[in-house]
Amino acid sequence: MAQTNVTQLTEKNESEKGEEITIEEEDKLSEECKEFILSLPREKGWRTRYLYLFQGFWCQAREIQAIITFQKHFQAKDSDVIVATIPKSGTTWLKALSFAIVNRHRFAISISHPLLTSNPHELVPFLEYTVYGNAPSQFPNLSNMTEPRLFGTHIPFPSLSNSIKESNSRIIYICRNPLDTFVSSWIFLNKIKPEYLPELALEEAFDMYCKGIIGFGPTWNQMLGYWKESIARPSKILFLKYEDLKKDINFNVKRIAKFLGCPFTQEEENSGVVKSIMELCSFEKMKELEVNKSGTFGRNFHRGYLFRKAEIGDWVNYLSPKMAAKLSQIMEEKLRGSGLSF
Repeated sequence: MAQTNVTQLTEKNESEKGEEITIEEEDKLSEECKEFILSLPREKGWRTRYLYLFQGFWCQAREIQAIITFQKHFQAKDSDVIVATIPKSGTTWLKALSFAIVNRHRFAISISHPLLTSNPHELVPFLEYTVYGNAPSQFPNLSNMTEPRLFGTHIPFPSLSNSIKESNSRIIYICRNPLDTFVSSWIFLNKIKPEYLPELALEEAFDMYCKGIIGFGPTWNQMLGYWKESIARPSKILFLKYEDLKKDINFNVKRIAKFLGCPFTQEEENSGVVKSIMELCSFEKMKELEVNKSGTFGRNFHRGYLFRKAEIGDWVNYLSPKMAAKLSQIMEEKLRGSGLSF
């Protein structure tokens, strides 16, 4: 497998230090952050001109500034719940399930449930986008949030704030077969890229992905970080696979509730609470809600883009047998000896 040569990237970056960061990337960046970013290895991005190698993973310029601010200022509470994911691996679904499970006594499953009128990403905000995605001088006041507070993130485990790692807050992590994750990412990011950037061809995107160059990647590093920590601290991190969640949603909803310290009672199970949460958060239900079909979210991408197929194995419709074999071999090599496989 071709490896990204960090030394070469750094040398390349040194020769380009005089270049300005592109307009969309320098928007809302502090001067200090602009200077710092120019010192980082960079490669062509998927929906921005560049991705930068920061703390061992690839991300956009604005994400770097937000992550630094988050690392410095976020103070976790023991009751916090962090929904951590690889992009395009069931993030929206897991956020919805976590919110419904944790808040089932506050919000009964009815026509007025928040998930019927708000997108899951609004109810479980991203730390690196929604919470700390504004100007670095604007620190959000999180003290008045109802507990338990729920946050989402794509940040690899080593780069989470120390307060999260050292507190009794809990992390639910989900990942997905990289073959499906790649295809879903490629389709999604081509949809939300700015018009002035050309569409990223499948073959080029695949080559970048195999080199680990994708937001919050390399994918295998992100997986292994949470996987190893979940083994070392099972009361801290619940590690889920998208495929397992799809295969037995009933079992895993109860597993999530137990992990979060709010297990379902026998009475709740008998009265259909678990089933109601499963139906409320189902792909079919969420996709048809008006709040998830119209309007924009985050950095001006259409809400409907969050809901495509939610199928396992859709990669066969896009990847050649040779491409599938290459990525499968890479993942086997990267995960060998860890106990994690797909």
